[in-house]
Formats: sequence, structure tokens, C-alpha cells
Amino acid sequence: MCMGVPMQVIEVGEGYAWCEGMGERRRIDTQLVGDQPVGTWLLTFLGGARDVISADDARRISDAVQAVSLVMQGSTDIDHLFADLIDREPQLPSFVQANVPAKKKPSPQGDS
Repeated sequence: MCMGVPMQVIEVGEGYAWCEGMGERRRIDTQLVGDQPVGTWLLTFLGGARDVISADDARRISDAVQAVSLVMQGSTDIDHLFADLIDREPQLPSFVQANVPAKKKPSPQGDS
């Protein structure tokens, strides 16, 4: 399985950065996102940075990747890794919501 991994820039070079995240240190190609300063979080995939992300997004993505790993090992104790989703109704992104037809409200007389 391939998935994006959040990594933080710790050293900058021209067209690349040394990054750390998920217990690893890697040289990451930054040509798609441009050179980034030390401390920046990047979403990386197959050795390349695909997006600049916030520290909060990096944490959420790291938690989700950890949850996938735990599930693949047979664990079901993953709720703590999705604390931002517990006890709330999931929301569709606004661009998807705009294309979803509104739900019909039941008529007071019923549909007979």
C-alpha cells in the first residue's frame, strides 16, 4: 500500500530537503512545492513532496497512518487516533456538498 506521509523539513538544499517524520529521515524532492524553510511540514509520497501542510494536518495524517498500521496488525483500539472525529457527524467537503441534492423532508400527512 502506498500513502502520503507527513514529514518536517530539517535541512534545506536546492530542489530537495532532508525531512523527518514517522520515525524516519529522508531526502525529499521539493520541485513540486518549491524550496521550503526548515520547520515546514510536507506531505510526501514516493520520495517527493506533494503538498505543504499545517502541523495540525501533519498530526492528523500521522495518526491515520498509525491507525492503518494497527488495523493491519489486527488491533481495533484506534479511536484515540481519531479524536477529532469522535462524537460528531462527518461533513462532506463544501465542493461535494454543493452537488448533493437536498434531502426531502417528510410531509406532515405522510406519503400514501
